[in-house]
Order: sequence, then C-alpha cells, then structure tokens
Amino acid sequence: MSEDKKTNTNKEKQVDENKVAQTVATDIYGGNQKRGPKSFGGRSGAGSKRGGRRDDRPKEEFEQRILDIARVTRVMAGGKRMNFRACVAIGDRKGNVAVGLGKGADVTIAVNKAVNKAKKVMIKVPMVKDTIPHAVTCKLGAAIIIFKPASKGKGIISGGVVRAILELAGVKNITTKTIGTNNKVNNARCTIKALDSLRKVDNDYNKKSKDGLKAEKETKKEDVVEVVKTSLKD
Repeated sequence: MSEDKKTNTNKEKQVDENKVAQTVATDIYGGNQKRGPKSFGGRSGAGSKRGGRRDDRPKEEFEQRILDIARVTRVMAGGKRMNFRACVAIGDRKGNVAVGLGKGADVTIAVNKAVNKAKKVMIKVPMVKDTIPHAVTCKLGAAIIIFKPASKGKGIISGGVVRAILELAGVKNITTKTIGTNNKVNNARCTIKALDSLRKVDNDYNKKSKDGLKAEKETKKEDVVEVVKTSLKD
C-alpha cells in the first residue's frame, strides 16, 4: 500500500505542476494564442506585430545625452526629502543644441523636465566647413573654456561634457581646452555660452566680396589688354 500511495502522490504532483505551467503560459502568451516557431520572429505571430510597432514609432526630433545625474536632499519640517537632478543636452547635429536642468522624485521625471527646459533655450551654432568661424574664450564662474577652429580631418579634440555638446551641435573639427573646474554643470553652461557668443557668418557679404574680386580681376585684365594694344600700335 505504501508504494501505491507514493505513486499516487507523484501523479498528483505532476498534475499540479502541469496546471501551474499552463496558468503561467496563459498569463504570458494569452489563452487563445498557440506557442510555435512562427510566434518567435516569424512572418506571422507576435514577433511580426512587435516589429511593426517598432517601425511605426515616430523618430525623435532631437538626440538626447545625459551629462550628469545627482541625488539631492532638501530639509523639510518632517525630515529630509530625496530628489534627483539631471543635466541633459539635446541637439540635432545640424547646429541646434541646448542644455537643461531638471529635478524630480524619479530619474525619468527629472530627465523629461530637463529636456523640456532645454527645448525652450535652443541656440544656433554658426559653422564654416564643419568648424567654428573663429577662436573664442569664455568664462562662467570658475569654468574657463577655450575654443579654436581646426582644419578638416582634425576631429573633436576635447573630452567629457564639452565633447558631448559639440557632437550634438554637429561640429566635426575643433580644438578645446577646459580650465578651472571639473563641475559638469558649470562646464556645460560655459560651453553653451561660448557657442552662443560666436559671430554669425554672413553669406551675402561673402558673395559680395567674391563678386568684387571677380570684377577687379576683369578690370585688370582689360587694362592689360589695352596696354598691349597700344604698345603694338606704336
């Protein structure tokens, strides 16, 4: 009888395990869906639907880069309240770039606030042949940043926060130097201030100067031709 009892208990355990497995499968995959090779990345099934959803998602206008995340505390009457501070840089790699700060009870909330603030203070960086038009030195608090234009193929000679902001702005060739402090937030603000202080390039002025040079060359050629003609006549 003991052996019969053992076999019965084993059968009951197997039945319970099967029931548990079935309930878990229905919770994950649904009751009506059949598990098979097509449902995992095939032409039909859940895999193809998920892939279609990912393709249908709209692409973001600006690229985001988290520069710094810190946990901050605020002393209240009942005790200390913990929050998160996020410093985020956004840009489209076509000259538009900005930096924003946001605080929230969660990291995602702080990042979203920082992105919304950055979109309101967007600046346009003037560029000439994938580099800045002239050298600039900027000071903000203890942070000092020096920017110098570089030739094609030089790359971004920088690091840390400054490099991330320049990449988002679309600058491909530049030489930089940071002096004074290693605070990421102050260096980011100083970088934005330096880029905003760059003088804009006037394309109309360049066109006019080119047209003027062409006119001067033509007049010189005409004068030389007249001199040669008079000398031949004599």
